[in-house]
Amino acid sequence: MRLNQVTVTMPDLDAGWAFYRRLGLTPIVDARPRYARFLCPDGGSTFSLHQGDVNSGGTTVYFECDDLDQTVSRLIEGGVLFASAPEDKSWRWREAELFDPGGNRIVLYFAGANRTDPPWRLDRAPE
Repeated sequence: MRLNQVTVTMPDLDAGWAFYRRLGLTPIVDARPRYARFLCPDGGSTFSLHQGDVNSGGTTVYFECDDLDQTVSRLIEGGVLFASAPEDKSWRWREAELFDPGGNRIVLYFAGANRTDPPWRLDRAPE
């Protein structure tokens, strides 16, 4: 199984449209004010927005970037605000955090092989 689509709910799809375009996603469906879908720049997965009321949090979307620090720098230069700068985490991912206009948590990260093959992977643990 492979993740290929994530949909988040937000009240203002125009604000979401502008935000995700700034992140580099390419629009492929524009049915605003109710729905919009984007193609991610790498990997062929899609990401969509659905208009609706948001009840605080719960949604976190992870976008992997091979060049995380350069991507974050480029986005900051383009006006994107980050809640946290790229930082190495104890789970061996490097992450930067931001929030979209609907309050959804977005994590840009680089994990490399640790995304699916960390040293503590279950099929490596002794039984």
